[in-house]
Amino acid sequence: MSDASDEHGDFAEIRESVDGNPMTGLLRYCVPYWPRLSLGLAAAILTRLSRLLPALLVGAAIDRVIRTGGEPGLLTDAGLLPQGAITGQAARLAFLEQLVVIAALAYLVRAVTRFASRYLFQSTAQKVQRDLRNDTYDHMQHLSLGFFADHQTGAMMSVLNQDVNRLEQFLNTEIRQGIRVVVTVGGIAAIMFYYSPKLALIALAPVPIIGLASGRFLTWIEPKYRGIRETVSRLNSRLENNIGGARVIKAFNRHEFELERVAVQSETYHDEKVGAIRARRAFFSGLRMLTGVVFVAILWVAGSDIILRGEGIGGALQAGSVAVFFLLLRRLYSPMRRVGKTANKYQLAKSSAERVFGLLGHDPQVTSPADAHFPESVDGRVTFDGVRFGYTDEEEVISGIDLDVEPGETVGLAGTTGAGKSTLLKLIPRFYDVNSGAVEVDGVDVREYDLTALREHIGIVEQNPYMFSGTAAENIGYGDLSALDAGDGEAERSAAAERAGSDTTRERDADGPSERIVEAAKAAEAHEFITELPEGYGTQIGERGVKLSGGQRQRIAIARALLNDPEIIVLDEATSDVDTETEELIQQSLRRLTADRTAFVIAHRLSTIRDADRVVVMGDGRVREQGTHDELVAADGDYADLWARQAGEDDGDEPLAAADD
Repeated sequence: MSDASDEHGDFAEIRESVDGNPMTGLLRYCVPYWPRLSLGLAAAILTRLSRLLPALLVGAAIDRVIRTGGEPGLLTDAGLLPQGAITGQAARLAFLEQLVVIAALAYLVRAVTRFASRYLFQSTAQKVQRDLRNDTYDHMQHLSLGFFADHQTGAMMSVLNQDVNRLEQFLNTEIRQGIRVVVTVGGIAAIMFYYSPKLALIALAPVPIIGLASGRFLTWIEPKYRGIRETVSRLNSRLENNIGGARVIKAFNRHEFELERVAVQSETYHDEKVGAIRARRAFFSGLRMLTGVVFVAILWVAGSDIILRGEGIGGALQAGSVAVFFLLLRRLYSPMRRVGKTANKYQLAKSSAERVFGLLGHDPQVTSPADAHFPESVDGRVTFDGVRFGYTDEEEVISGIDLDVEPGETVGLAGTTGAGKSTLLKLIPRFYDVNSGAVEVDGVDVREYDLTALREHIGIVEQNPYMFSGTAAENIGYGDLSALDAGDGEAERSAAAERAGSDTTRERDADGPSERIVEAAKAAEAHEFITELPEGYGTQIGERGVKLSGGQRQRIAIARALLNDPEIIVLDEATSDVDTETEELIQQSLRRLTADRTAFVIAHRLSTIRDADRVVVMGDGRVREQGTHDELVAADGDYADLWARQAGEDDGDEPLAAADD
């Protein structure tokens, strides 16, 4: 078995379909919160400016308090400190008190604005993350089933979790860091030019070099991070497949085989990640070396000027001003180095934004029309009119089927594997759209229905029904969430099925399930085994229902579908995992419950559909024959052959298939 499947469904084509810069999509999600972001921006600017003030105060203290003969300086020219020489002990103490007060206010402002900026940015980032994840999940849920067939679950989970989280982290951290770079570098540059234009030019000379280097770094690192994201997606898919298929791996003793496949993906991820780390570390080390050269150059130039010309003469700085320069120079290092890190984070965020907003821009293939049909109820007449369908353009699965099903009629479908039985029934709720022809419900093309309205009238039970992690009652109640309320008539707890294991759930289960849930369970012959579970209807059945047998999951799925009281029921191998005795009990209940409903039944055992009003035999995507059980047996055709094989009257070795493609 190859890993070819890992090369597909990883959102590469969706990422590449994004027009323009995908980060503009993140900005659109920030627009509703612009007042909070504006306040956060103002607070961040004040925070950075207040951090520069203590250095100026140190310079003033050295030149005017300690040495007493220094020049007034920037704060004096700005009107924050008094003019004139500071002489005498009392005057120097008074001046020092002013410096202390200004310093205290600066630190107070810094503390308040730092809290405000971080809180506003972080809380806004959380709100954007919440909105983005909700919208992405909602959009993904409305995509057609073909999308889920073509894309790996691990890749979809990666988008909803890692990619959305990375965008939140970028908004939370890197926006503030960008403000830090602009304000800090701008403020330091202004102060440096005030004190010494010559030294300021030396200190700021590397800034354009860093900008150009960062741009080259972005261009160089971009394909590496794209490769890493796709590798992570494939690795997640491989891990999820293996964890989900743990029983099969154990049954066939394929531990070493799967370990090798995971190891190959892990090694690829390791190599790509190490390569990116090597590049990132080299880039940052180069920046550190460059800033070190600047520090040494300023130390030499400033020191030489003071030695050769004298302090404060001919452009040489005073002692306090030199201290200010080096204190500010230290603050210049960090944001200068941060440029490279921000560029790195930006590229990561951009890669994630391509996937998130590429997904949001991916339109579902099956949608409700603008003037959709909203029926309050349906009679259940289903018509297939010249239906042709294929999952791909190269292969047709349904090849021209004409079939009329009357309201209340039970139709059994038989045929070998690949006959098209399951595929045909997927067209009724519009999981897929026909390539040609039409599927009609009550004489209206299903493409004219509102999707939600159409599916509300159709109940579906598949061969391998999906169970949510929660209680038995919650999984049955998923068919009609209002039934999860003890009052059995309200829908306030519409999200109850998602709160498995919560205190409210346990309290409700302790009071017993609603009458409707119990009735549906009894109809599906599930009530007896549920009451024998440790906590009855309140028993946690585990992820995907792992604590239940296949037959038990099928019976809960039948109860779930019946609870919705649909006019049309689709049972796709719905009793394949139950024993003959249980199946007979289920069939008795289903005969009563389908008396006034249109039912489509695909069965592994032909005895299941023996009493159907009509049996339709399919082969190669076409209807081979149809009629009652007795009529088809008497006709001695395909159905009679299948019946004979199951009845043991023929030694043929081709069994009737349990499922479609």
